[in-house]
This record gives sequence, structure tokens and C-alpha cells, in this order.
Amino acid sequence: MPSDADFPPVKPWVAVLLLWLAGNALRMTILAIPPVLATIRSDFALSATEVGLLSSIPPALFAIASLMGSLLVMKVGLKHALVGGLLLVAAGSALRGLAPSYAILFVTTIVMSAGVAIMQPIMPTAVRQWMPRHIGTGTAIYTNGLLIGEILPVIAAASLVLPLVHGSWRMSLVAWSLPIVAIALVVAWLAPATSVQRNATGGTPRKWLPDWHKGLVWRLGLLFACFNATYFSTNAFLPIYLASAGRADLIGGALTSLNLCQLPASLLLLVTADRIKRKTWPYVLSGIVSFVGVVGIMFDVGSRTIVWAGLVGFANAAALAIGLTLPPLLCKQEDVARTAAGTFTLSYGAAVVLAVLAGALWDTLGIPLLAFAPVAAVSLGLALVALSMRAKGELV
Repeated sequence: MPSDADFPPVKPWVAVLLLWLAGNALRMTILAIPPVLATIRSDFALSATEVGLLSSIPPALFAIASLMGSLLVMKVGLKHALVGGLLLVAAGSALRGLAPSYAILFVTTIVMSAGVAIMQPIMPTAVRQWMPRHIGTGTAIYTNGLLIGEILPVIAAASLVLPLVHGSWRMSLVAWSLPIVAIALVVAWLAPATSVQRNATGGTPRKWLPDWHKGLVWRLGLLFACFNATYFSTNAFLPIYLASAGRADLIGGALTSLNLCQLPASLLLLVTADRIKRKTWPYVLSGIVSFVGVVGIMFDVGSRTIVWAGLVGFANAAALAIGLTLPPLLCKQEDVARTAAGTFTLSYGAAVVLAVLAGALWDTLGIPLLAFAPVAAVSLGLALVALSMRAKGELV
């Protein structure tokens, strides 16, 4: 059975750099689509349903393909699995820009999203191998990179990238693939190579599928489902909810607040994550703050909507950053990737289901604010799941 001592040491600055860069790659190409989505819709004459399907590919693939990340770590080792995921993301993003039809755009988006999905369970394994004594800090570092990767495309698209490519949405998607290639090259250059670990009894590779019989996998899945579902559903329904309330003027500010307010949470956790990594109270507090923000969005449409959206973004980013420390903290080294894969499969699957349920409530009953009712419920559910994990001794 491998221990942390079996893996080659990594210089602290190398670990920080690699984790932060790889974290950026988890979201950068996904968030490159929203700034050019209106143009894509016009070029391909897409219906709202087709736009919705295109937008739902990433979380759906996160649920389906995360298990492949665990398999790759087992088959080829951490370094090669991470580089392979990065190159798949870059290839899928670049090919989207060359897509001649909606069908090809759909397929290439699947390829790109599969690369991101593969990387997600690899990252907790990287934290455990590269920063075994500072798991909280290591997780906060790549989470900060992830959030920068969400914000950067939104901020830089109109001011930098689109002018450079003469307004072409196709070339902008190709352009956003280039940093991913650069990150893959840096990882290939600096990351230490690790041999494929085998178990001590039969010399066969260790298990890569999640142990679905373990309650920990399900509890982690539920915990992550609460903040993932809240974040994705709020992003999806906030614009059309504000438009239905006659306040389309608030959409830009509310979405910016929702996403930008994640950054201070991440920066705060860079210096506190190792001290609160297994505490119950941050999840309880995050759940309550998120619930207040969602309820504010539902019943207080107006100038304060930007504040409510910011509360949701801050609370869910905080819960995500500390939640990502749990698989490497609660599992043996050889089980980190497969437990993380199970967690992502359950949580992103639940996020897709919740989004469908929220939309169905709106469509069936004709009351827009009901789309946020299940979102409010899972926000509060975060506190309840954390308390149940405390009862099991997994949190303190």
C-alpha cells in the first residue's frame, strides 16, 4: 500500500505553481463561451432549448466522465493523467472554434468537458502527493486558480481577446485553448514522474472505481451537491428570472457579483484553510449565508439583488474550497482519486437534476420564483449534511 513517503518530493514553489495553473484550466475554456454565446446562437440559429443543452454539457460530463480521471491515475500515474486531461481540454476548445455546425460544436464541447471532468478527481490526488503536510492550503491554491479561470474569460473577452481576433467567436475559442497547452507543457516539465502504484498482494493495479458501499462517498457527494447545485442553478436561472421580473438591467451586475465574490472567499481561505479544514461550522455558516442570498434573490428584486447574488457566490466558493480538502484528508492515498471521482459523479449529477426540477417548477406552475425554491432548500441542506458528517466523526 503506498504512503506519502513513496512519492518524490516537490519543491514548494513548484507545487504552488502547478496547482494554481491546473486550477485555472478547470474552468477557463468553459467560461469562454458565455461572452460569445449570443453570436454563436445567431450564427447557428439556435433555439433556447439548444442553448440550454449546450450549457448543460459541462456539469453533465463532470458527472459522467469523472471516473475516467481515477482510472487514468491508476493506469498511467498522476503526471501523465494530468497532462492528458489538459491536452484533451485544449483540443476540445480549439476544435469548437472550427465547428461547421451545431452538432459538431456539441460534440467538441463534450470532448472539452470530458477533459475537465477527468482532471477534477486528479487535483485532490495532486494536492495529497505534492503538499501532503498542507492539504488545506494546497486545495485553496488550486481552488483560487479555478475561480480566476472562471473570472478571467468574462473580464478579458470583450476588452482583450475579441479585439485581437477581430471579433471572431471561433478564433476566440481557439485563443483560449493556447493557455491550456502552455499549462500542459509546464506540468510536463516541472511535475515529478510517479510510477503506477500496485497493491501489495497480487501485483495488480489498485482499485479505481468508487466504493459505493462506503457511506463517506455518499455523504461527500451530498455535501458537494449542495454547493455545486446552488451555484450552477443560480447562474442558469438568475438572468431569465430578472428578465421575467422586468429588471434585465440588473443581469450583468448580478452575474458579475455572483462570480466575482467567489474570489475574496478563495483569498481568505488561502491563509485559513489549514486551520478550518475539518471544522463543521464553516459549512453550516456557508449554508445559512447562501440560503439568505437565494431567498433575497427570490423576494427582493432590485438594487440589493447584486448583494444577494454576491452572498451566494461567496458562500458557495468558501464551501467548495474547504470541501475539496476532504477527499485527501479522509481517505488513504490510494483511495483519494476514486473517492473524489465518486463525489463529483454524485454531486454534478445532482446539479443537473436540480436544474431540471427548478425549470419544471417554473414551467408547470408559471411562477418564476419557484425555480429558486429547490435551490434554497439545498443551500440549507449544506448545513444539515455537515452536521450529519460531524455525527459520523468525519468533521469536528
